[in-house]
Amino acid sequence: MDEEYWAAVRGLRLRVADLLEALSPAEWDTSSLCRGWRVRDVAGHLAIIPTITTWDLVAATPRAGFNPHRINTLIARRNGSRDRADLVAQIRRHADDRRTARVLDARDSLFDVIVHSQDIALPLGRDFPVPAEHSRRALRRVWEMGWPFNASRKLAGVTLRATDTGWSEGAGPEVAGPALALLLLATGRTAPALDSLHGPGIATLKPAQGGA
Repeated sequence: MDEEYWAAVRGLRLRVADLLEALSPAEWDTSSLCRGWRVRDVAGHLAIIPTITTWDLVAATPRAGFNPHRINTLIARRNGSRDRADLVAQIRRHADDRRTARVLDARDSLFDVIVHSQDIALPLGRDFPVPAEHSRRALRRVWEMGWPFNASRKLAGVTLRATDTGWSEGAGPEVAGPALALLLLATGRTAPALDSLHGPGIATLKPAQGGA
């Protein structure tokens, strides 16, 4: 990961903090695109991910039934219950951080903040544009990483093509659109992604709401 990568992460984290600061209390408690998470839970996740430790994850494991998704959700909800201003301040304070728990992967930082920015913005009707190159880089990581999204397996049988940057993967009927929409699709946020996608492969896609 180069300086350009971390500059993108920092900039997006700061913009998410600005977005959150502008939201009303009711908007903070609105359901996000991330299944089972409110906007404040997404904020809680983004606030803690640069400083979370492996021990934090291990400590949450028994209560979460040793399920990785439930562990993530438990920690996000617990942290998201904090004061709104504190969460915004924490996101800003750690915008430059380049680490996370050892059992996680800092290479996920860019797609994590991009996808969660949309989890917050789209249900609220807010516009949060992301540079196409940032989305392309995040999309490439999600496509290659396998678990937890397993995008290349779940989207087998179609060709994905970004219309705003040079990225294409897969084989079969084409699904084309902005890299950001393809990133949402690849991370399981099919329904909101479809609004910006086109092509004969669309008919094979099943609407779904994304996980964390």
